[in-house]
Amino acid sequence: MKIPTGWVFTHIVRCDGKSIIHQNASVDCDFVGALNSWRIDFTYADTSSRTYHTFRGRTHTECKIDPMRNNAPQELPHYGKACAHLVVNGVQRVSQCHHITK
Repeated sequence: MKIPTGWVFTHIVRCDGKSIIHQNASVDCDFVGALNSWRIDFTYADTSSRTYHTFRGRTHTECKIDPMRNNAPQELPHYGKACAHLVVNGVQRVSQCHHITK
């Protein structure tokens, strides 16, 4: 997947069944990335890939070293997937998803 030059995007999920205990995503960018506005959104989808909840992140215009976004623990109503999306200048550039299964 293409992301802006100089950017690194990671997403971590720890869960027990449908209980997400810990989830975070981070982005690291160089000077080129610092010129853009960006945010990290979290979404949850069922096994048919229908998104049922989105947590939109705060928009940033700076690029600090390893800016990280944590999401609160979640009790999911469905098995499916938990995703993090990097949005740059209002355009979703990359997503990373983890499948939450039995």
